[in-house]
Order: sequence, then structure tokens, then C-alpha cells
Amino acid sequence: MQPWPVSTGTSAPPDPDAGRAAPPSWRLTAAHSASEAALTTALLFCVTSFVRWFIGPSAVSRAAPAIHVELLFVGLAVALLIPALVLSPLGRASGGHMNPAISFGMWWLGVFSRRAVIPYTIAQLGGSLLGVVLARAVWGAPVARAPVAYAVLRPAPGWTNAMLFPAEGAGVAVIVVLVALFLSVHELARLVPWLSGILIGAAITGLGAITGASLSPAREFGPAIFAGQFRFLISYLLAPIAGAALAAWLVRRSQSRRVLTHHLSGKHVETPNEVRLSRHRRGRYVTCLDDVRRRLADHTGLLRDRQAGKEGT
Repeated sequence: MQPWPVSTGTSAPPDPDAGRAAPPSWRLTAAHSASEAALTTALLFCVTSFVRWFIGPSAVSRAAPAIHVELLFVGLAVALLIPALVLSPLGRASGGHMNPAISFGMWWLGVFSRRAVIPYTIAQLGGSLLGVVLARAVWGAPVARAPVAYAVLRPAPGWTNAMLFPAEGAGVAVIVVLVALFLSVHELARLVPWLSGILIGAAITGLGAITGASLSPAREFGPAIFAGQFRFLISYLLAPIAGAALAAWLVRRSQSRRVLTHHLSGKHVETPNEVRLSRHRRGRYVTCLDDVRRRLADHTGLLRDRQAGKEGT
């Protein structure tokens, strides 16, 4: 995608929807939003389950009582979970965002429809609530009690929202920049599910005990609502959006390659050979269509001549 042109006037930067293909229908947007809700439900159910069994009372937490070891287990599990969800049929259909910050960033990168941002966000936040509800129903009271507490996140003691906001925003910005880079290269686009899993798993392992490593409004929304802990919710909700917006702006300013798709699975990204083959097929189709049109025109002209001859006699 081309950088924004430098202007000497005071005009606003171009609309991120400018030059984008026609937006999907409302029916398709609703179907993909439902997929996002299901994916985010599965994500939060699994994350809450991981916290329940790796950090809550269990044989695992008793064998590895150090929080950094427990977070390592959670990070590894999430690193495997995210590619599985992104590459699932629902993930391939909707894009596998499961994070309002990703949807917002993809819109600003010019590969996602503005019409779908709000439905996706509502679906993802709703899935966050439902995933926590399901985990509570399956695993019972331990999910509600400390140290699980619905898998709600908290930064280290002494942290404030003023410290947490830039930390969370910077983390998301790094992820969005790297994902955009991979999605702009044909050979790398299909590695994005694994890249996303590795980055988020590493963040959980390394930053979980410091910032909480939410990196997604959907990750904290459901747990905070059910746990009744709202002190840091504003940062966990808004910082990822701000980080994604900053990352998208930086990519648009500096990256010469165009981001190819909003699908984190790399779907709809064609290799150069596939592009050439598609062009060849389209060329054959157009040639065939032109031939059909010529024959129809000749046939129509012949019918008109016959009709004129009959009228003349």
C-alpha cells in the first residue's frame, strides 16, 4: 500500500476505505461476525481453562508453583491454540481476528471493510463473555475463586493505568507491524497463524507477570466483567486499539509492499505463479465471452435480415 502523500495544505489524511473493493453484504458480514463470536468463545474458554489448570489449584500448579513456570505452560498452550483457531474452517472464513485491535488495524491497513469493524468487535466481546461463562459452567467454582478469578488480568503491584497503557499499546503495535509485514509477502503470508501464536505465547510468558499481557480487548473484557475488577479495564480495552492504529499508520507510511489480505490464515493470497495462471484463465474466459457475443450479434443480424426480407415480400 502506498504511503500517504505529503501535503502542504491542512487536509486530513485519506480515508482508509479509499480504493478498497466493494464491502461485503450485510448477510456475509453477519455470518463472518458469528464465526468471530464462536472463535472468540473458544479462545476465552480455552484460556480460562488453561489458567484454571496451570495456575489454579491442580497437580500442575503444585508441581510448578513458580508463576513464571505456570505462565510458560499457559504461553505454550496459547501459542498452539491460536494457529488451530485461525486455520479452522471458521477462522479461514472470517479472517480469524478474535481481537478488536486486529480488526481495527486491518481496516486501517486497507484490507478490511469499515462496515464489518463494529459487528466484528461486538461479536468478539460477546464471545469473550460467553467463553468465560462456559468455562465457569464446565470447571465449576474454582474458576470464580482466586487465583483463577475468571482468568482476569492484573499488572504487577505498583503499576498504574498511565504505565500500563503504553506498554499494552506497544505490544500490540509490534504484533500488527510484524503481521502486516508477513501478509505483504506471498511466501510469508501462510506463516502468519504460527507467527501470531508465537508472539502472543512469548508475550504471555515474558510479560504476563508484569503487564498481564492482554494484547486484546476481548481477552480482558469477559473476565473483568465477571470478576468485577475494573481498575485497569480501560487500559486493557483501549490501549490495544491505539497500538493497532499506530502500527497501521507506520506501515502505511513506510512499507512499499501492499498488505494482501486481512485473513490471518493467509487465505486469498496468491503466489506469483497463481497470479499469472489466474490472469491466463481470465484472458481465456474474456476471449471466449467475446466470441459468444460476436456469434450472438451475427445471429441477431441474420434474424433481422430475414425478418426484413419477409416484410419486403
